[in-house]
Amino acid sequence: MPEMETGGVGLLDYDGDGLLDIFCVQGGSLDPAVTNRPGCKLYHNLGHWQFEDVTARAGVGGHGEYGMGCACADYDGDGRVDIYVTTLGHNLLYHNNGDGTFTEVATRAGVTNGSWSTSAAFFDYDGDGRLDLMVANYLHWSIATELDCFSRGGLPDYCSPLNYKAPAMDTLYHNRGDGTFEDVTLRAGLDKAYGNGLGVVCADFNQDGRPDIFVANDAMPNQLWINQGDGTFKDEALLRGCAVNAMGMTEAGMGIAAVDVFQRGWLDLFVTHLVNEGNRLWLNTNGYFVDAVLPKGPGAPSLPDTGFGVVFADFDNDGQLDVYVGNGKVRLGDTQPDPEDPYAEPNTLLRGLGNGQFEEIHPAGGTDPVLLATSRGVAVGDLDNDGALDLVVMNKDGPVHVLRNRVGQRGHWIMFRILNRRGCDAIGARVRLEAGGQAQWRWVMPNQSYCSSIDPRVHFGLGPIEQVQRVTVFWPDHSQQNFGPLAAGHPYVLREGSDHAEGS
Repeated sequence: MPEMETGGVGLLDYDGDGLLDIFCVQGGSLDPAVTNRPGCKLYHNLGHWQFEDVTARAGVGGHGEYGMGCACADYDGDGRVDIYVTTLGHNLLYHNNGDGTFTEVATRAGVTNGSWSTSAAFFDYDGDGRLDLMVANYLHWSIATELDCFSRGGLPDYCSPLNYKAPAMDTLYHNRGDGTFEDVTLRAGLDKAYGNGLGVVCADFNQDGRPDIFVANDAMPNQLWINQGDGTFKDEALLRGCAVNAMGMTEAGMGIAAVDVFQRGWLDLFVTHLVNEGNRLWLNTNGYFVDAVLPKGPGAPSLPDTGFGVVFADFDNDGQLDVYVGNGKVRLGDTQPDPEDPYAEPNTLLRGLGNGQFEEIHPAGGTDPVLLATSRGVAVGDLDNDGALDLVVMNKDGPVHVLRNRVGQRGHWIMFRILNRRGCDAIGARVRLEAGGQAQWRWVMPNQSYCSSIDPRVHFGLGPIEQVQRVTVFWPDHSQQNFGPLAAGHPYVLREGSDHAEGS
């Protein structure tokens, strides 16, 4: 079963040179006799679309764990990005030493977990200025409990998670501030609902000033853990309309994008699903969600596919968010586009038209020729700092795809790295940009998609607009700052407490 869920990808600037590096999570063999699993890979961005494998030098290859995904953030506030790796049974935490190397400290930090973990996210749920850690867990599984399942044609195939009848409880870790974490799952109330967790995202969905937790569950109701402000959470997904679809049916939730589709300042939820279910957009209406099945919505063309990683980004810089979804079957189907891989599917690229409408781009996935693979993790980021967002896609039993943005006739752009007073990415901050009489919203929220971590910077496409009038940062401590006016076509650093934008 775990073979169908791995693996994720992380984009991070681990050495502070201003270029995003690529961290790839690998699975390997589940045969107990196999001891030389391939391990994770870290690729250093040398610039000009050249990368160097620095895994051995950095010390991030692991020790034979069966990897699933990753979350990248500076958990100890030293100004350097660290890497948390989810695995089948023993998670890893790589502390960035600042000299190009990492030290694995999960046991010392108390975050090994011991479950089959999938997606994870760093966020500060109690407002103490330290990043806590949420981990989604999938199944209580072992080789001994593996089941034999078959396709409709009678061929050996992968099972549904419901066959195992072993949903897991997710894990919440509180950051003590001394390099260690405390497991507060029970105290926080997260034991009140179980699921087959695959996707997780942490953000303030009801705008009460406290970050909440959304977990996409496979074939079980989703969970929306609303932060009560006293260290506890309540699962209000059913009450708030995002536990099941509008017909009251559970679906196979995989990847998540928390995104403001209509640019109103409220975070919606877009969740990828199994073939014939369709990817789901839940529109946020003052903290409550509506299952929005729109004729030209972002989920409209998704019924034939099984989606995993998903990102919303403005790839052509026209001021409208586009969508990219990584697809790949989990069961044998009627058609097999790739004779070498019966689970492979083309990915999906949708161009945003505004007002919640999208059109599918052909060739499928926006590449010519079409790339066929069993895709899982997807991360978006500007790998060459040219203002055009690129993609990295992890594929089961295949090579990683690094997709360079070659969209023609792109509009103007502007990009910001949002740093708190400690010089760390201000996870949880909201950013409002005003230009040309319109407003756009972004959130500093790198740990989303599926088992992946995206570029922590916020990027805005501007179309023909060459100057931004004002940028407002709403910091996690509820204060706010204004910056601007600013010229388009440049990346900037916006630092908490500073009175001006820093060119970078």
